[in-house]
Amino acid sequence: MSDIIIRRQHGKSLAEARAAAEHMAGELGEEFDLDYAWDGDRMRFKRPGVAGELSLNEREVALNIRLGLLLFAVKPAIERAIHRYFDENFPG
Repeated sequence: MSDIIIRRQHGKSLAEARAAAEHMAGELGEEFDLDYAWDGDRMRFKRPGVAGELSLNEREVALNIRLGLLLFAVKPAIERAIHRYFDENFPG
C-alpha cells in the first residue's frame, strides 16, 4: 500500500470549499471511475485499488488516499493529476 497525503489552505468559505470539492470529485470521478459520498464535511471515495477521504474545514482542505499495490507504479501520475485539480479548485 502507498499513501498520498495533500493539505492545502483554501481561503474560501466552507460552502465555497465544499462546492469546489464537489466539482473536483465529479471530474475525478469521471476520469478515474471513483464512487464518492459526503458525510458532513468529509467526502469518502473508493474504487478498486483506491480508497480515501477529503475533509474540509474553514481554512484547509485535506486529502488522504491509499493506493493498492497495483496502482503503486502510477502513484506519481495520480499525484500530478490531484495537484492539478487542487490548483484549479483550491488555488493558493
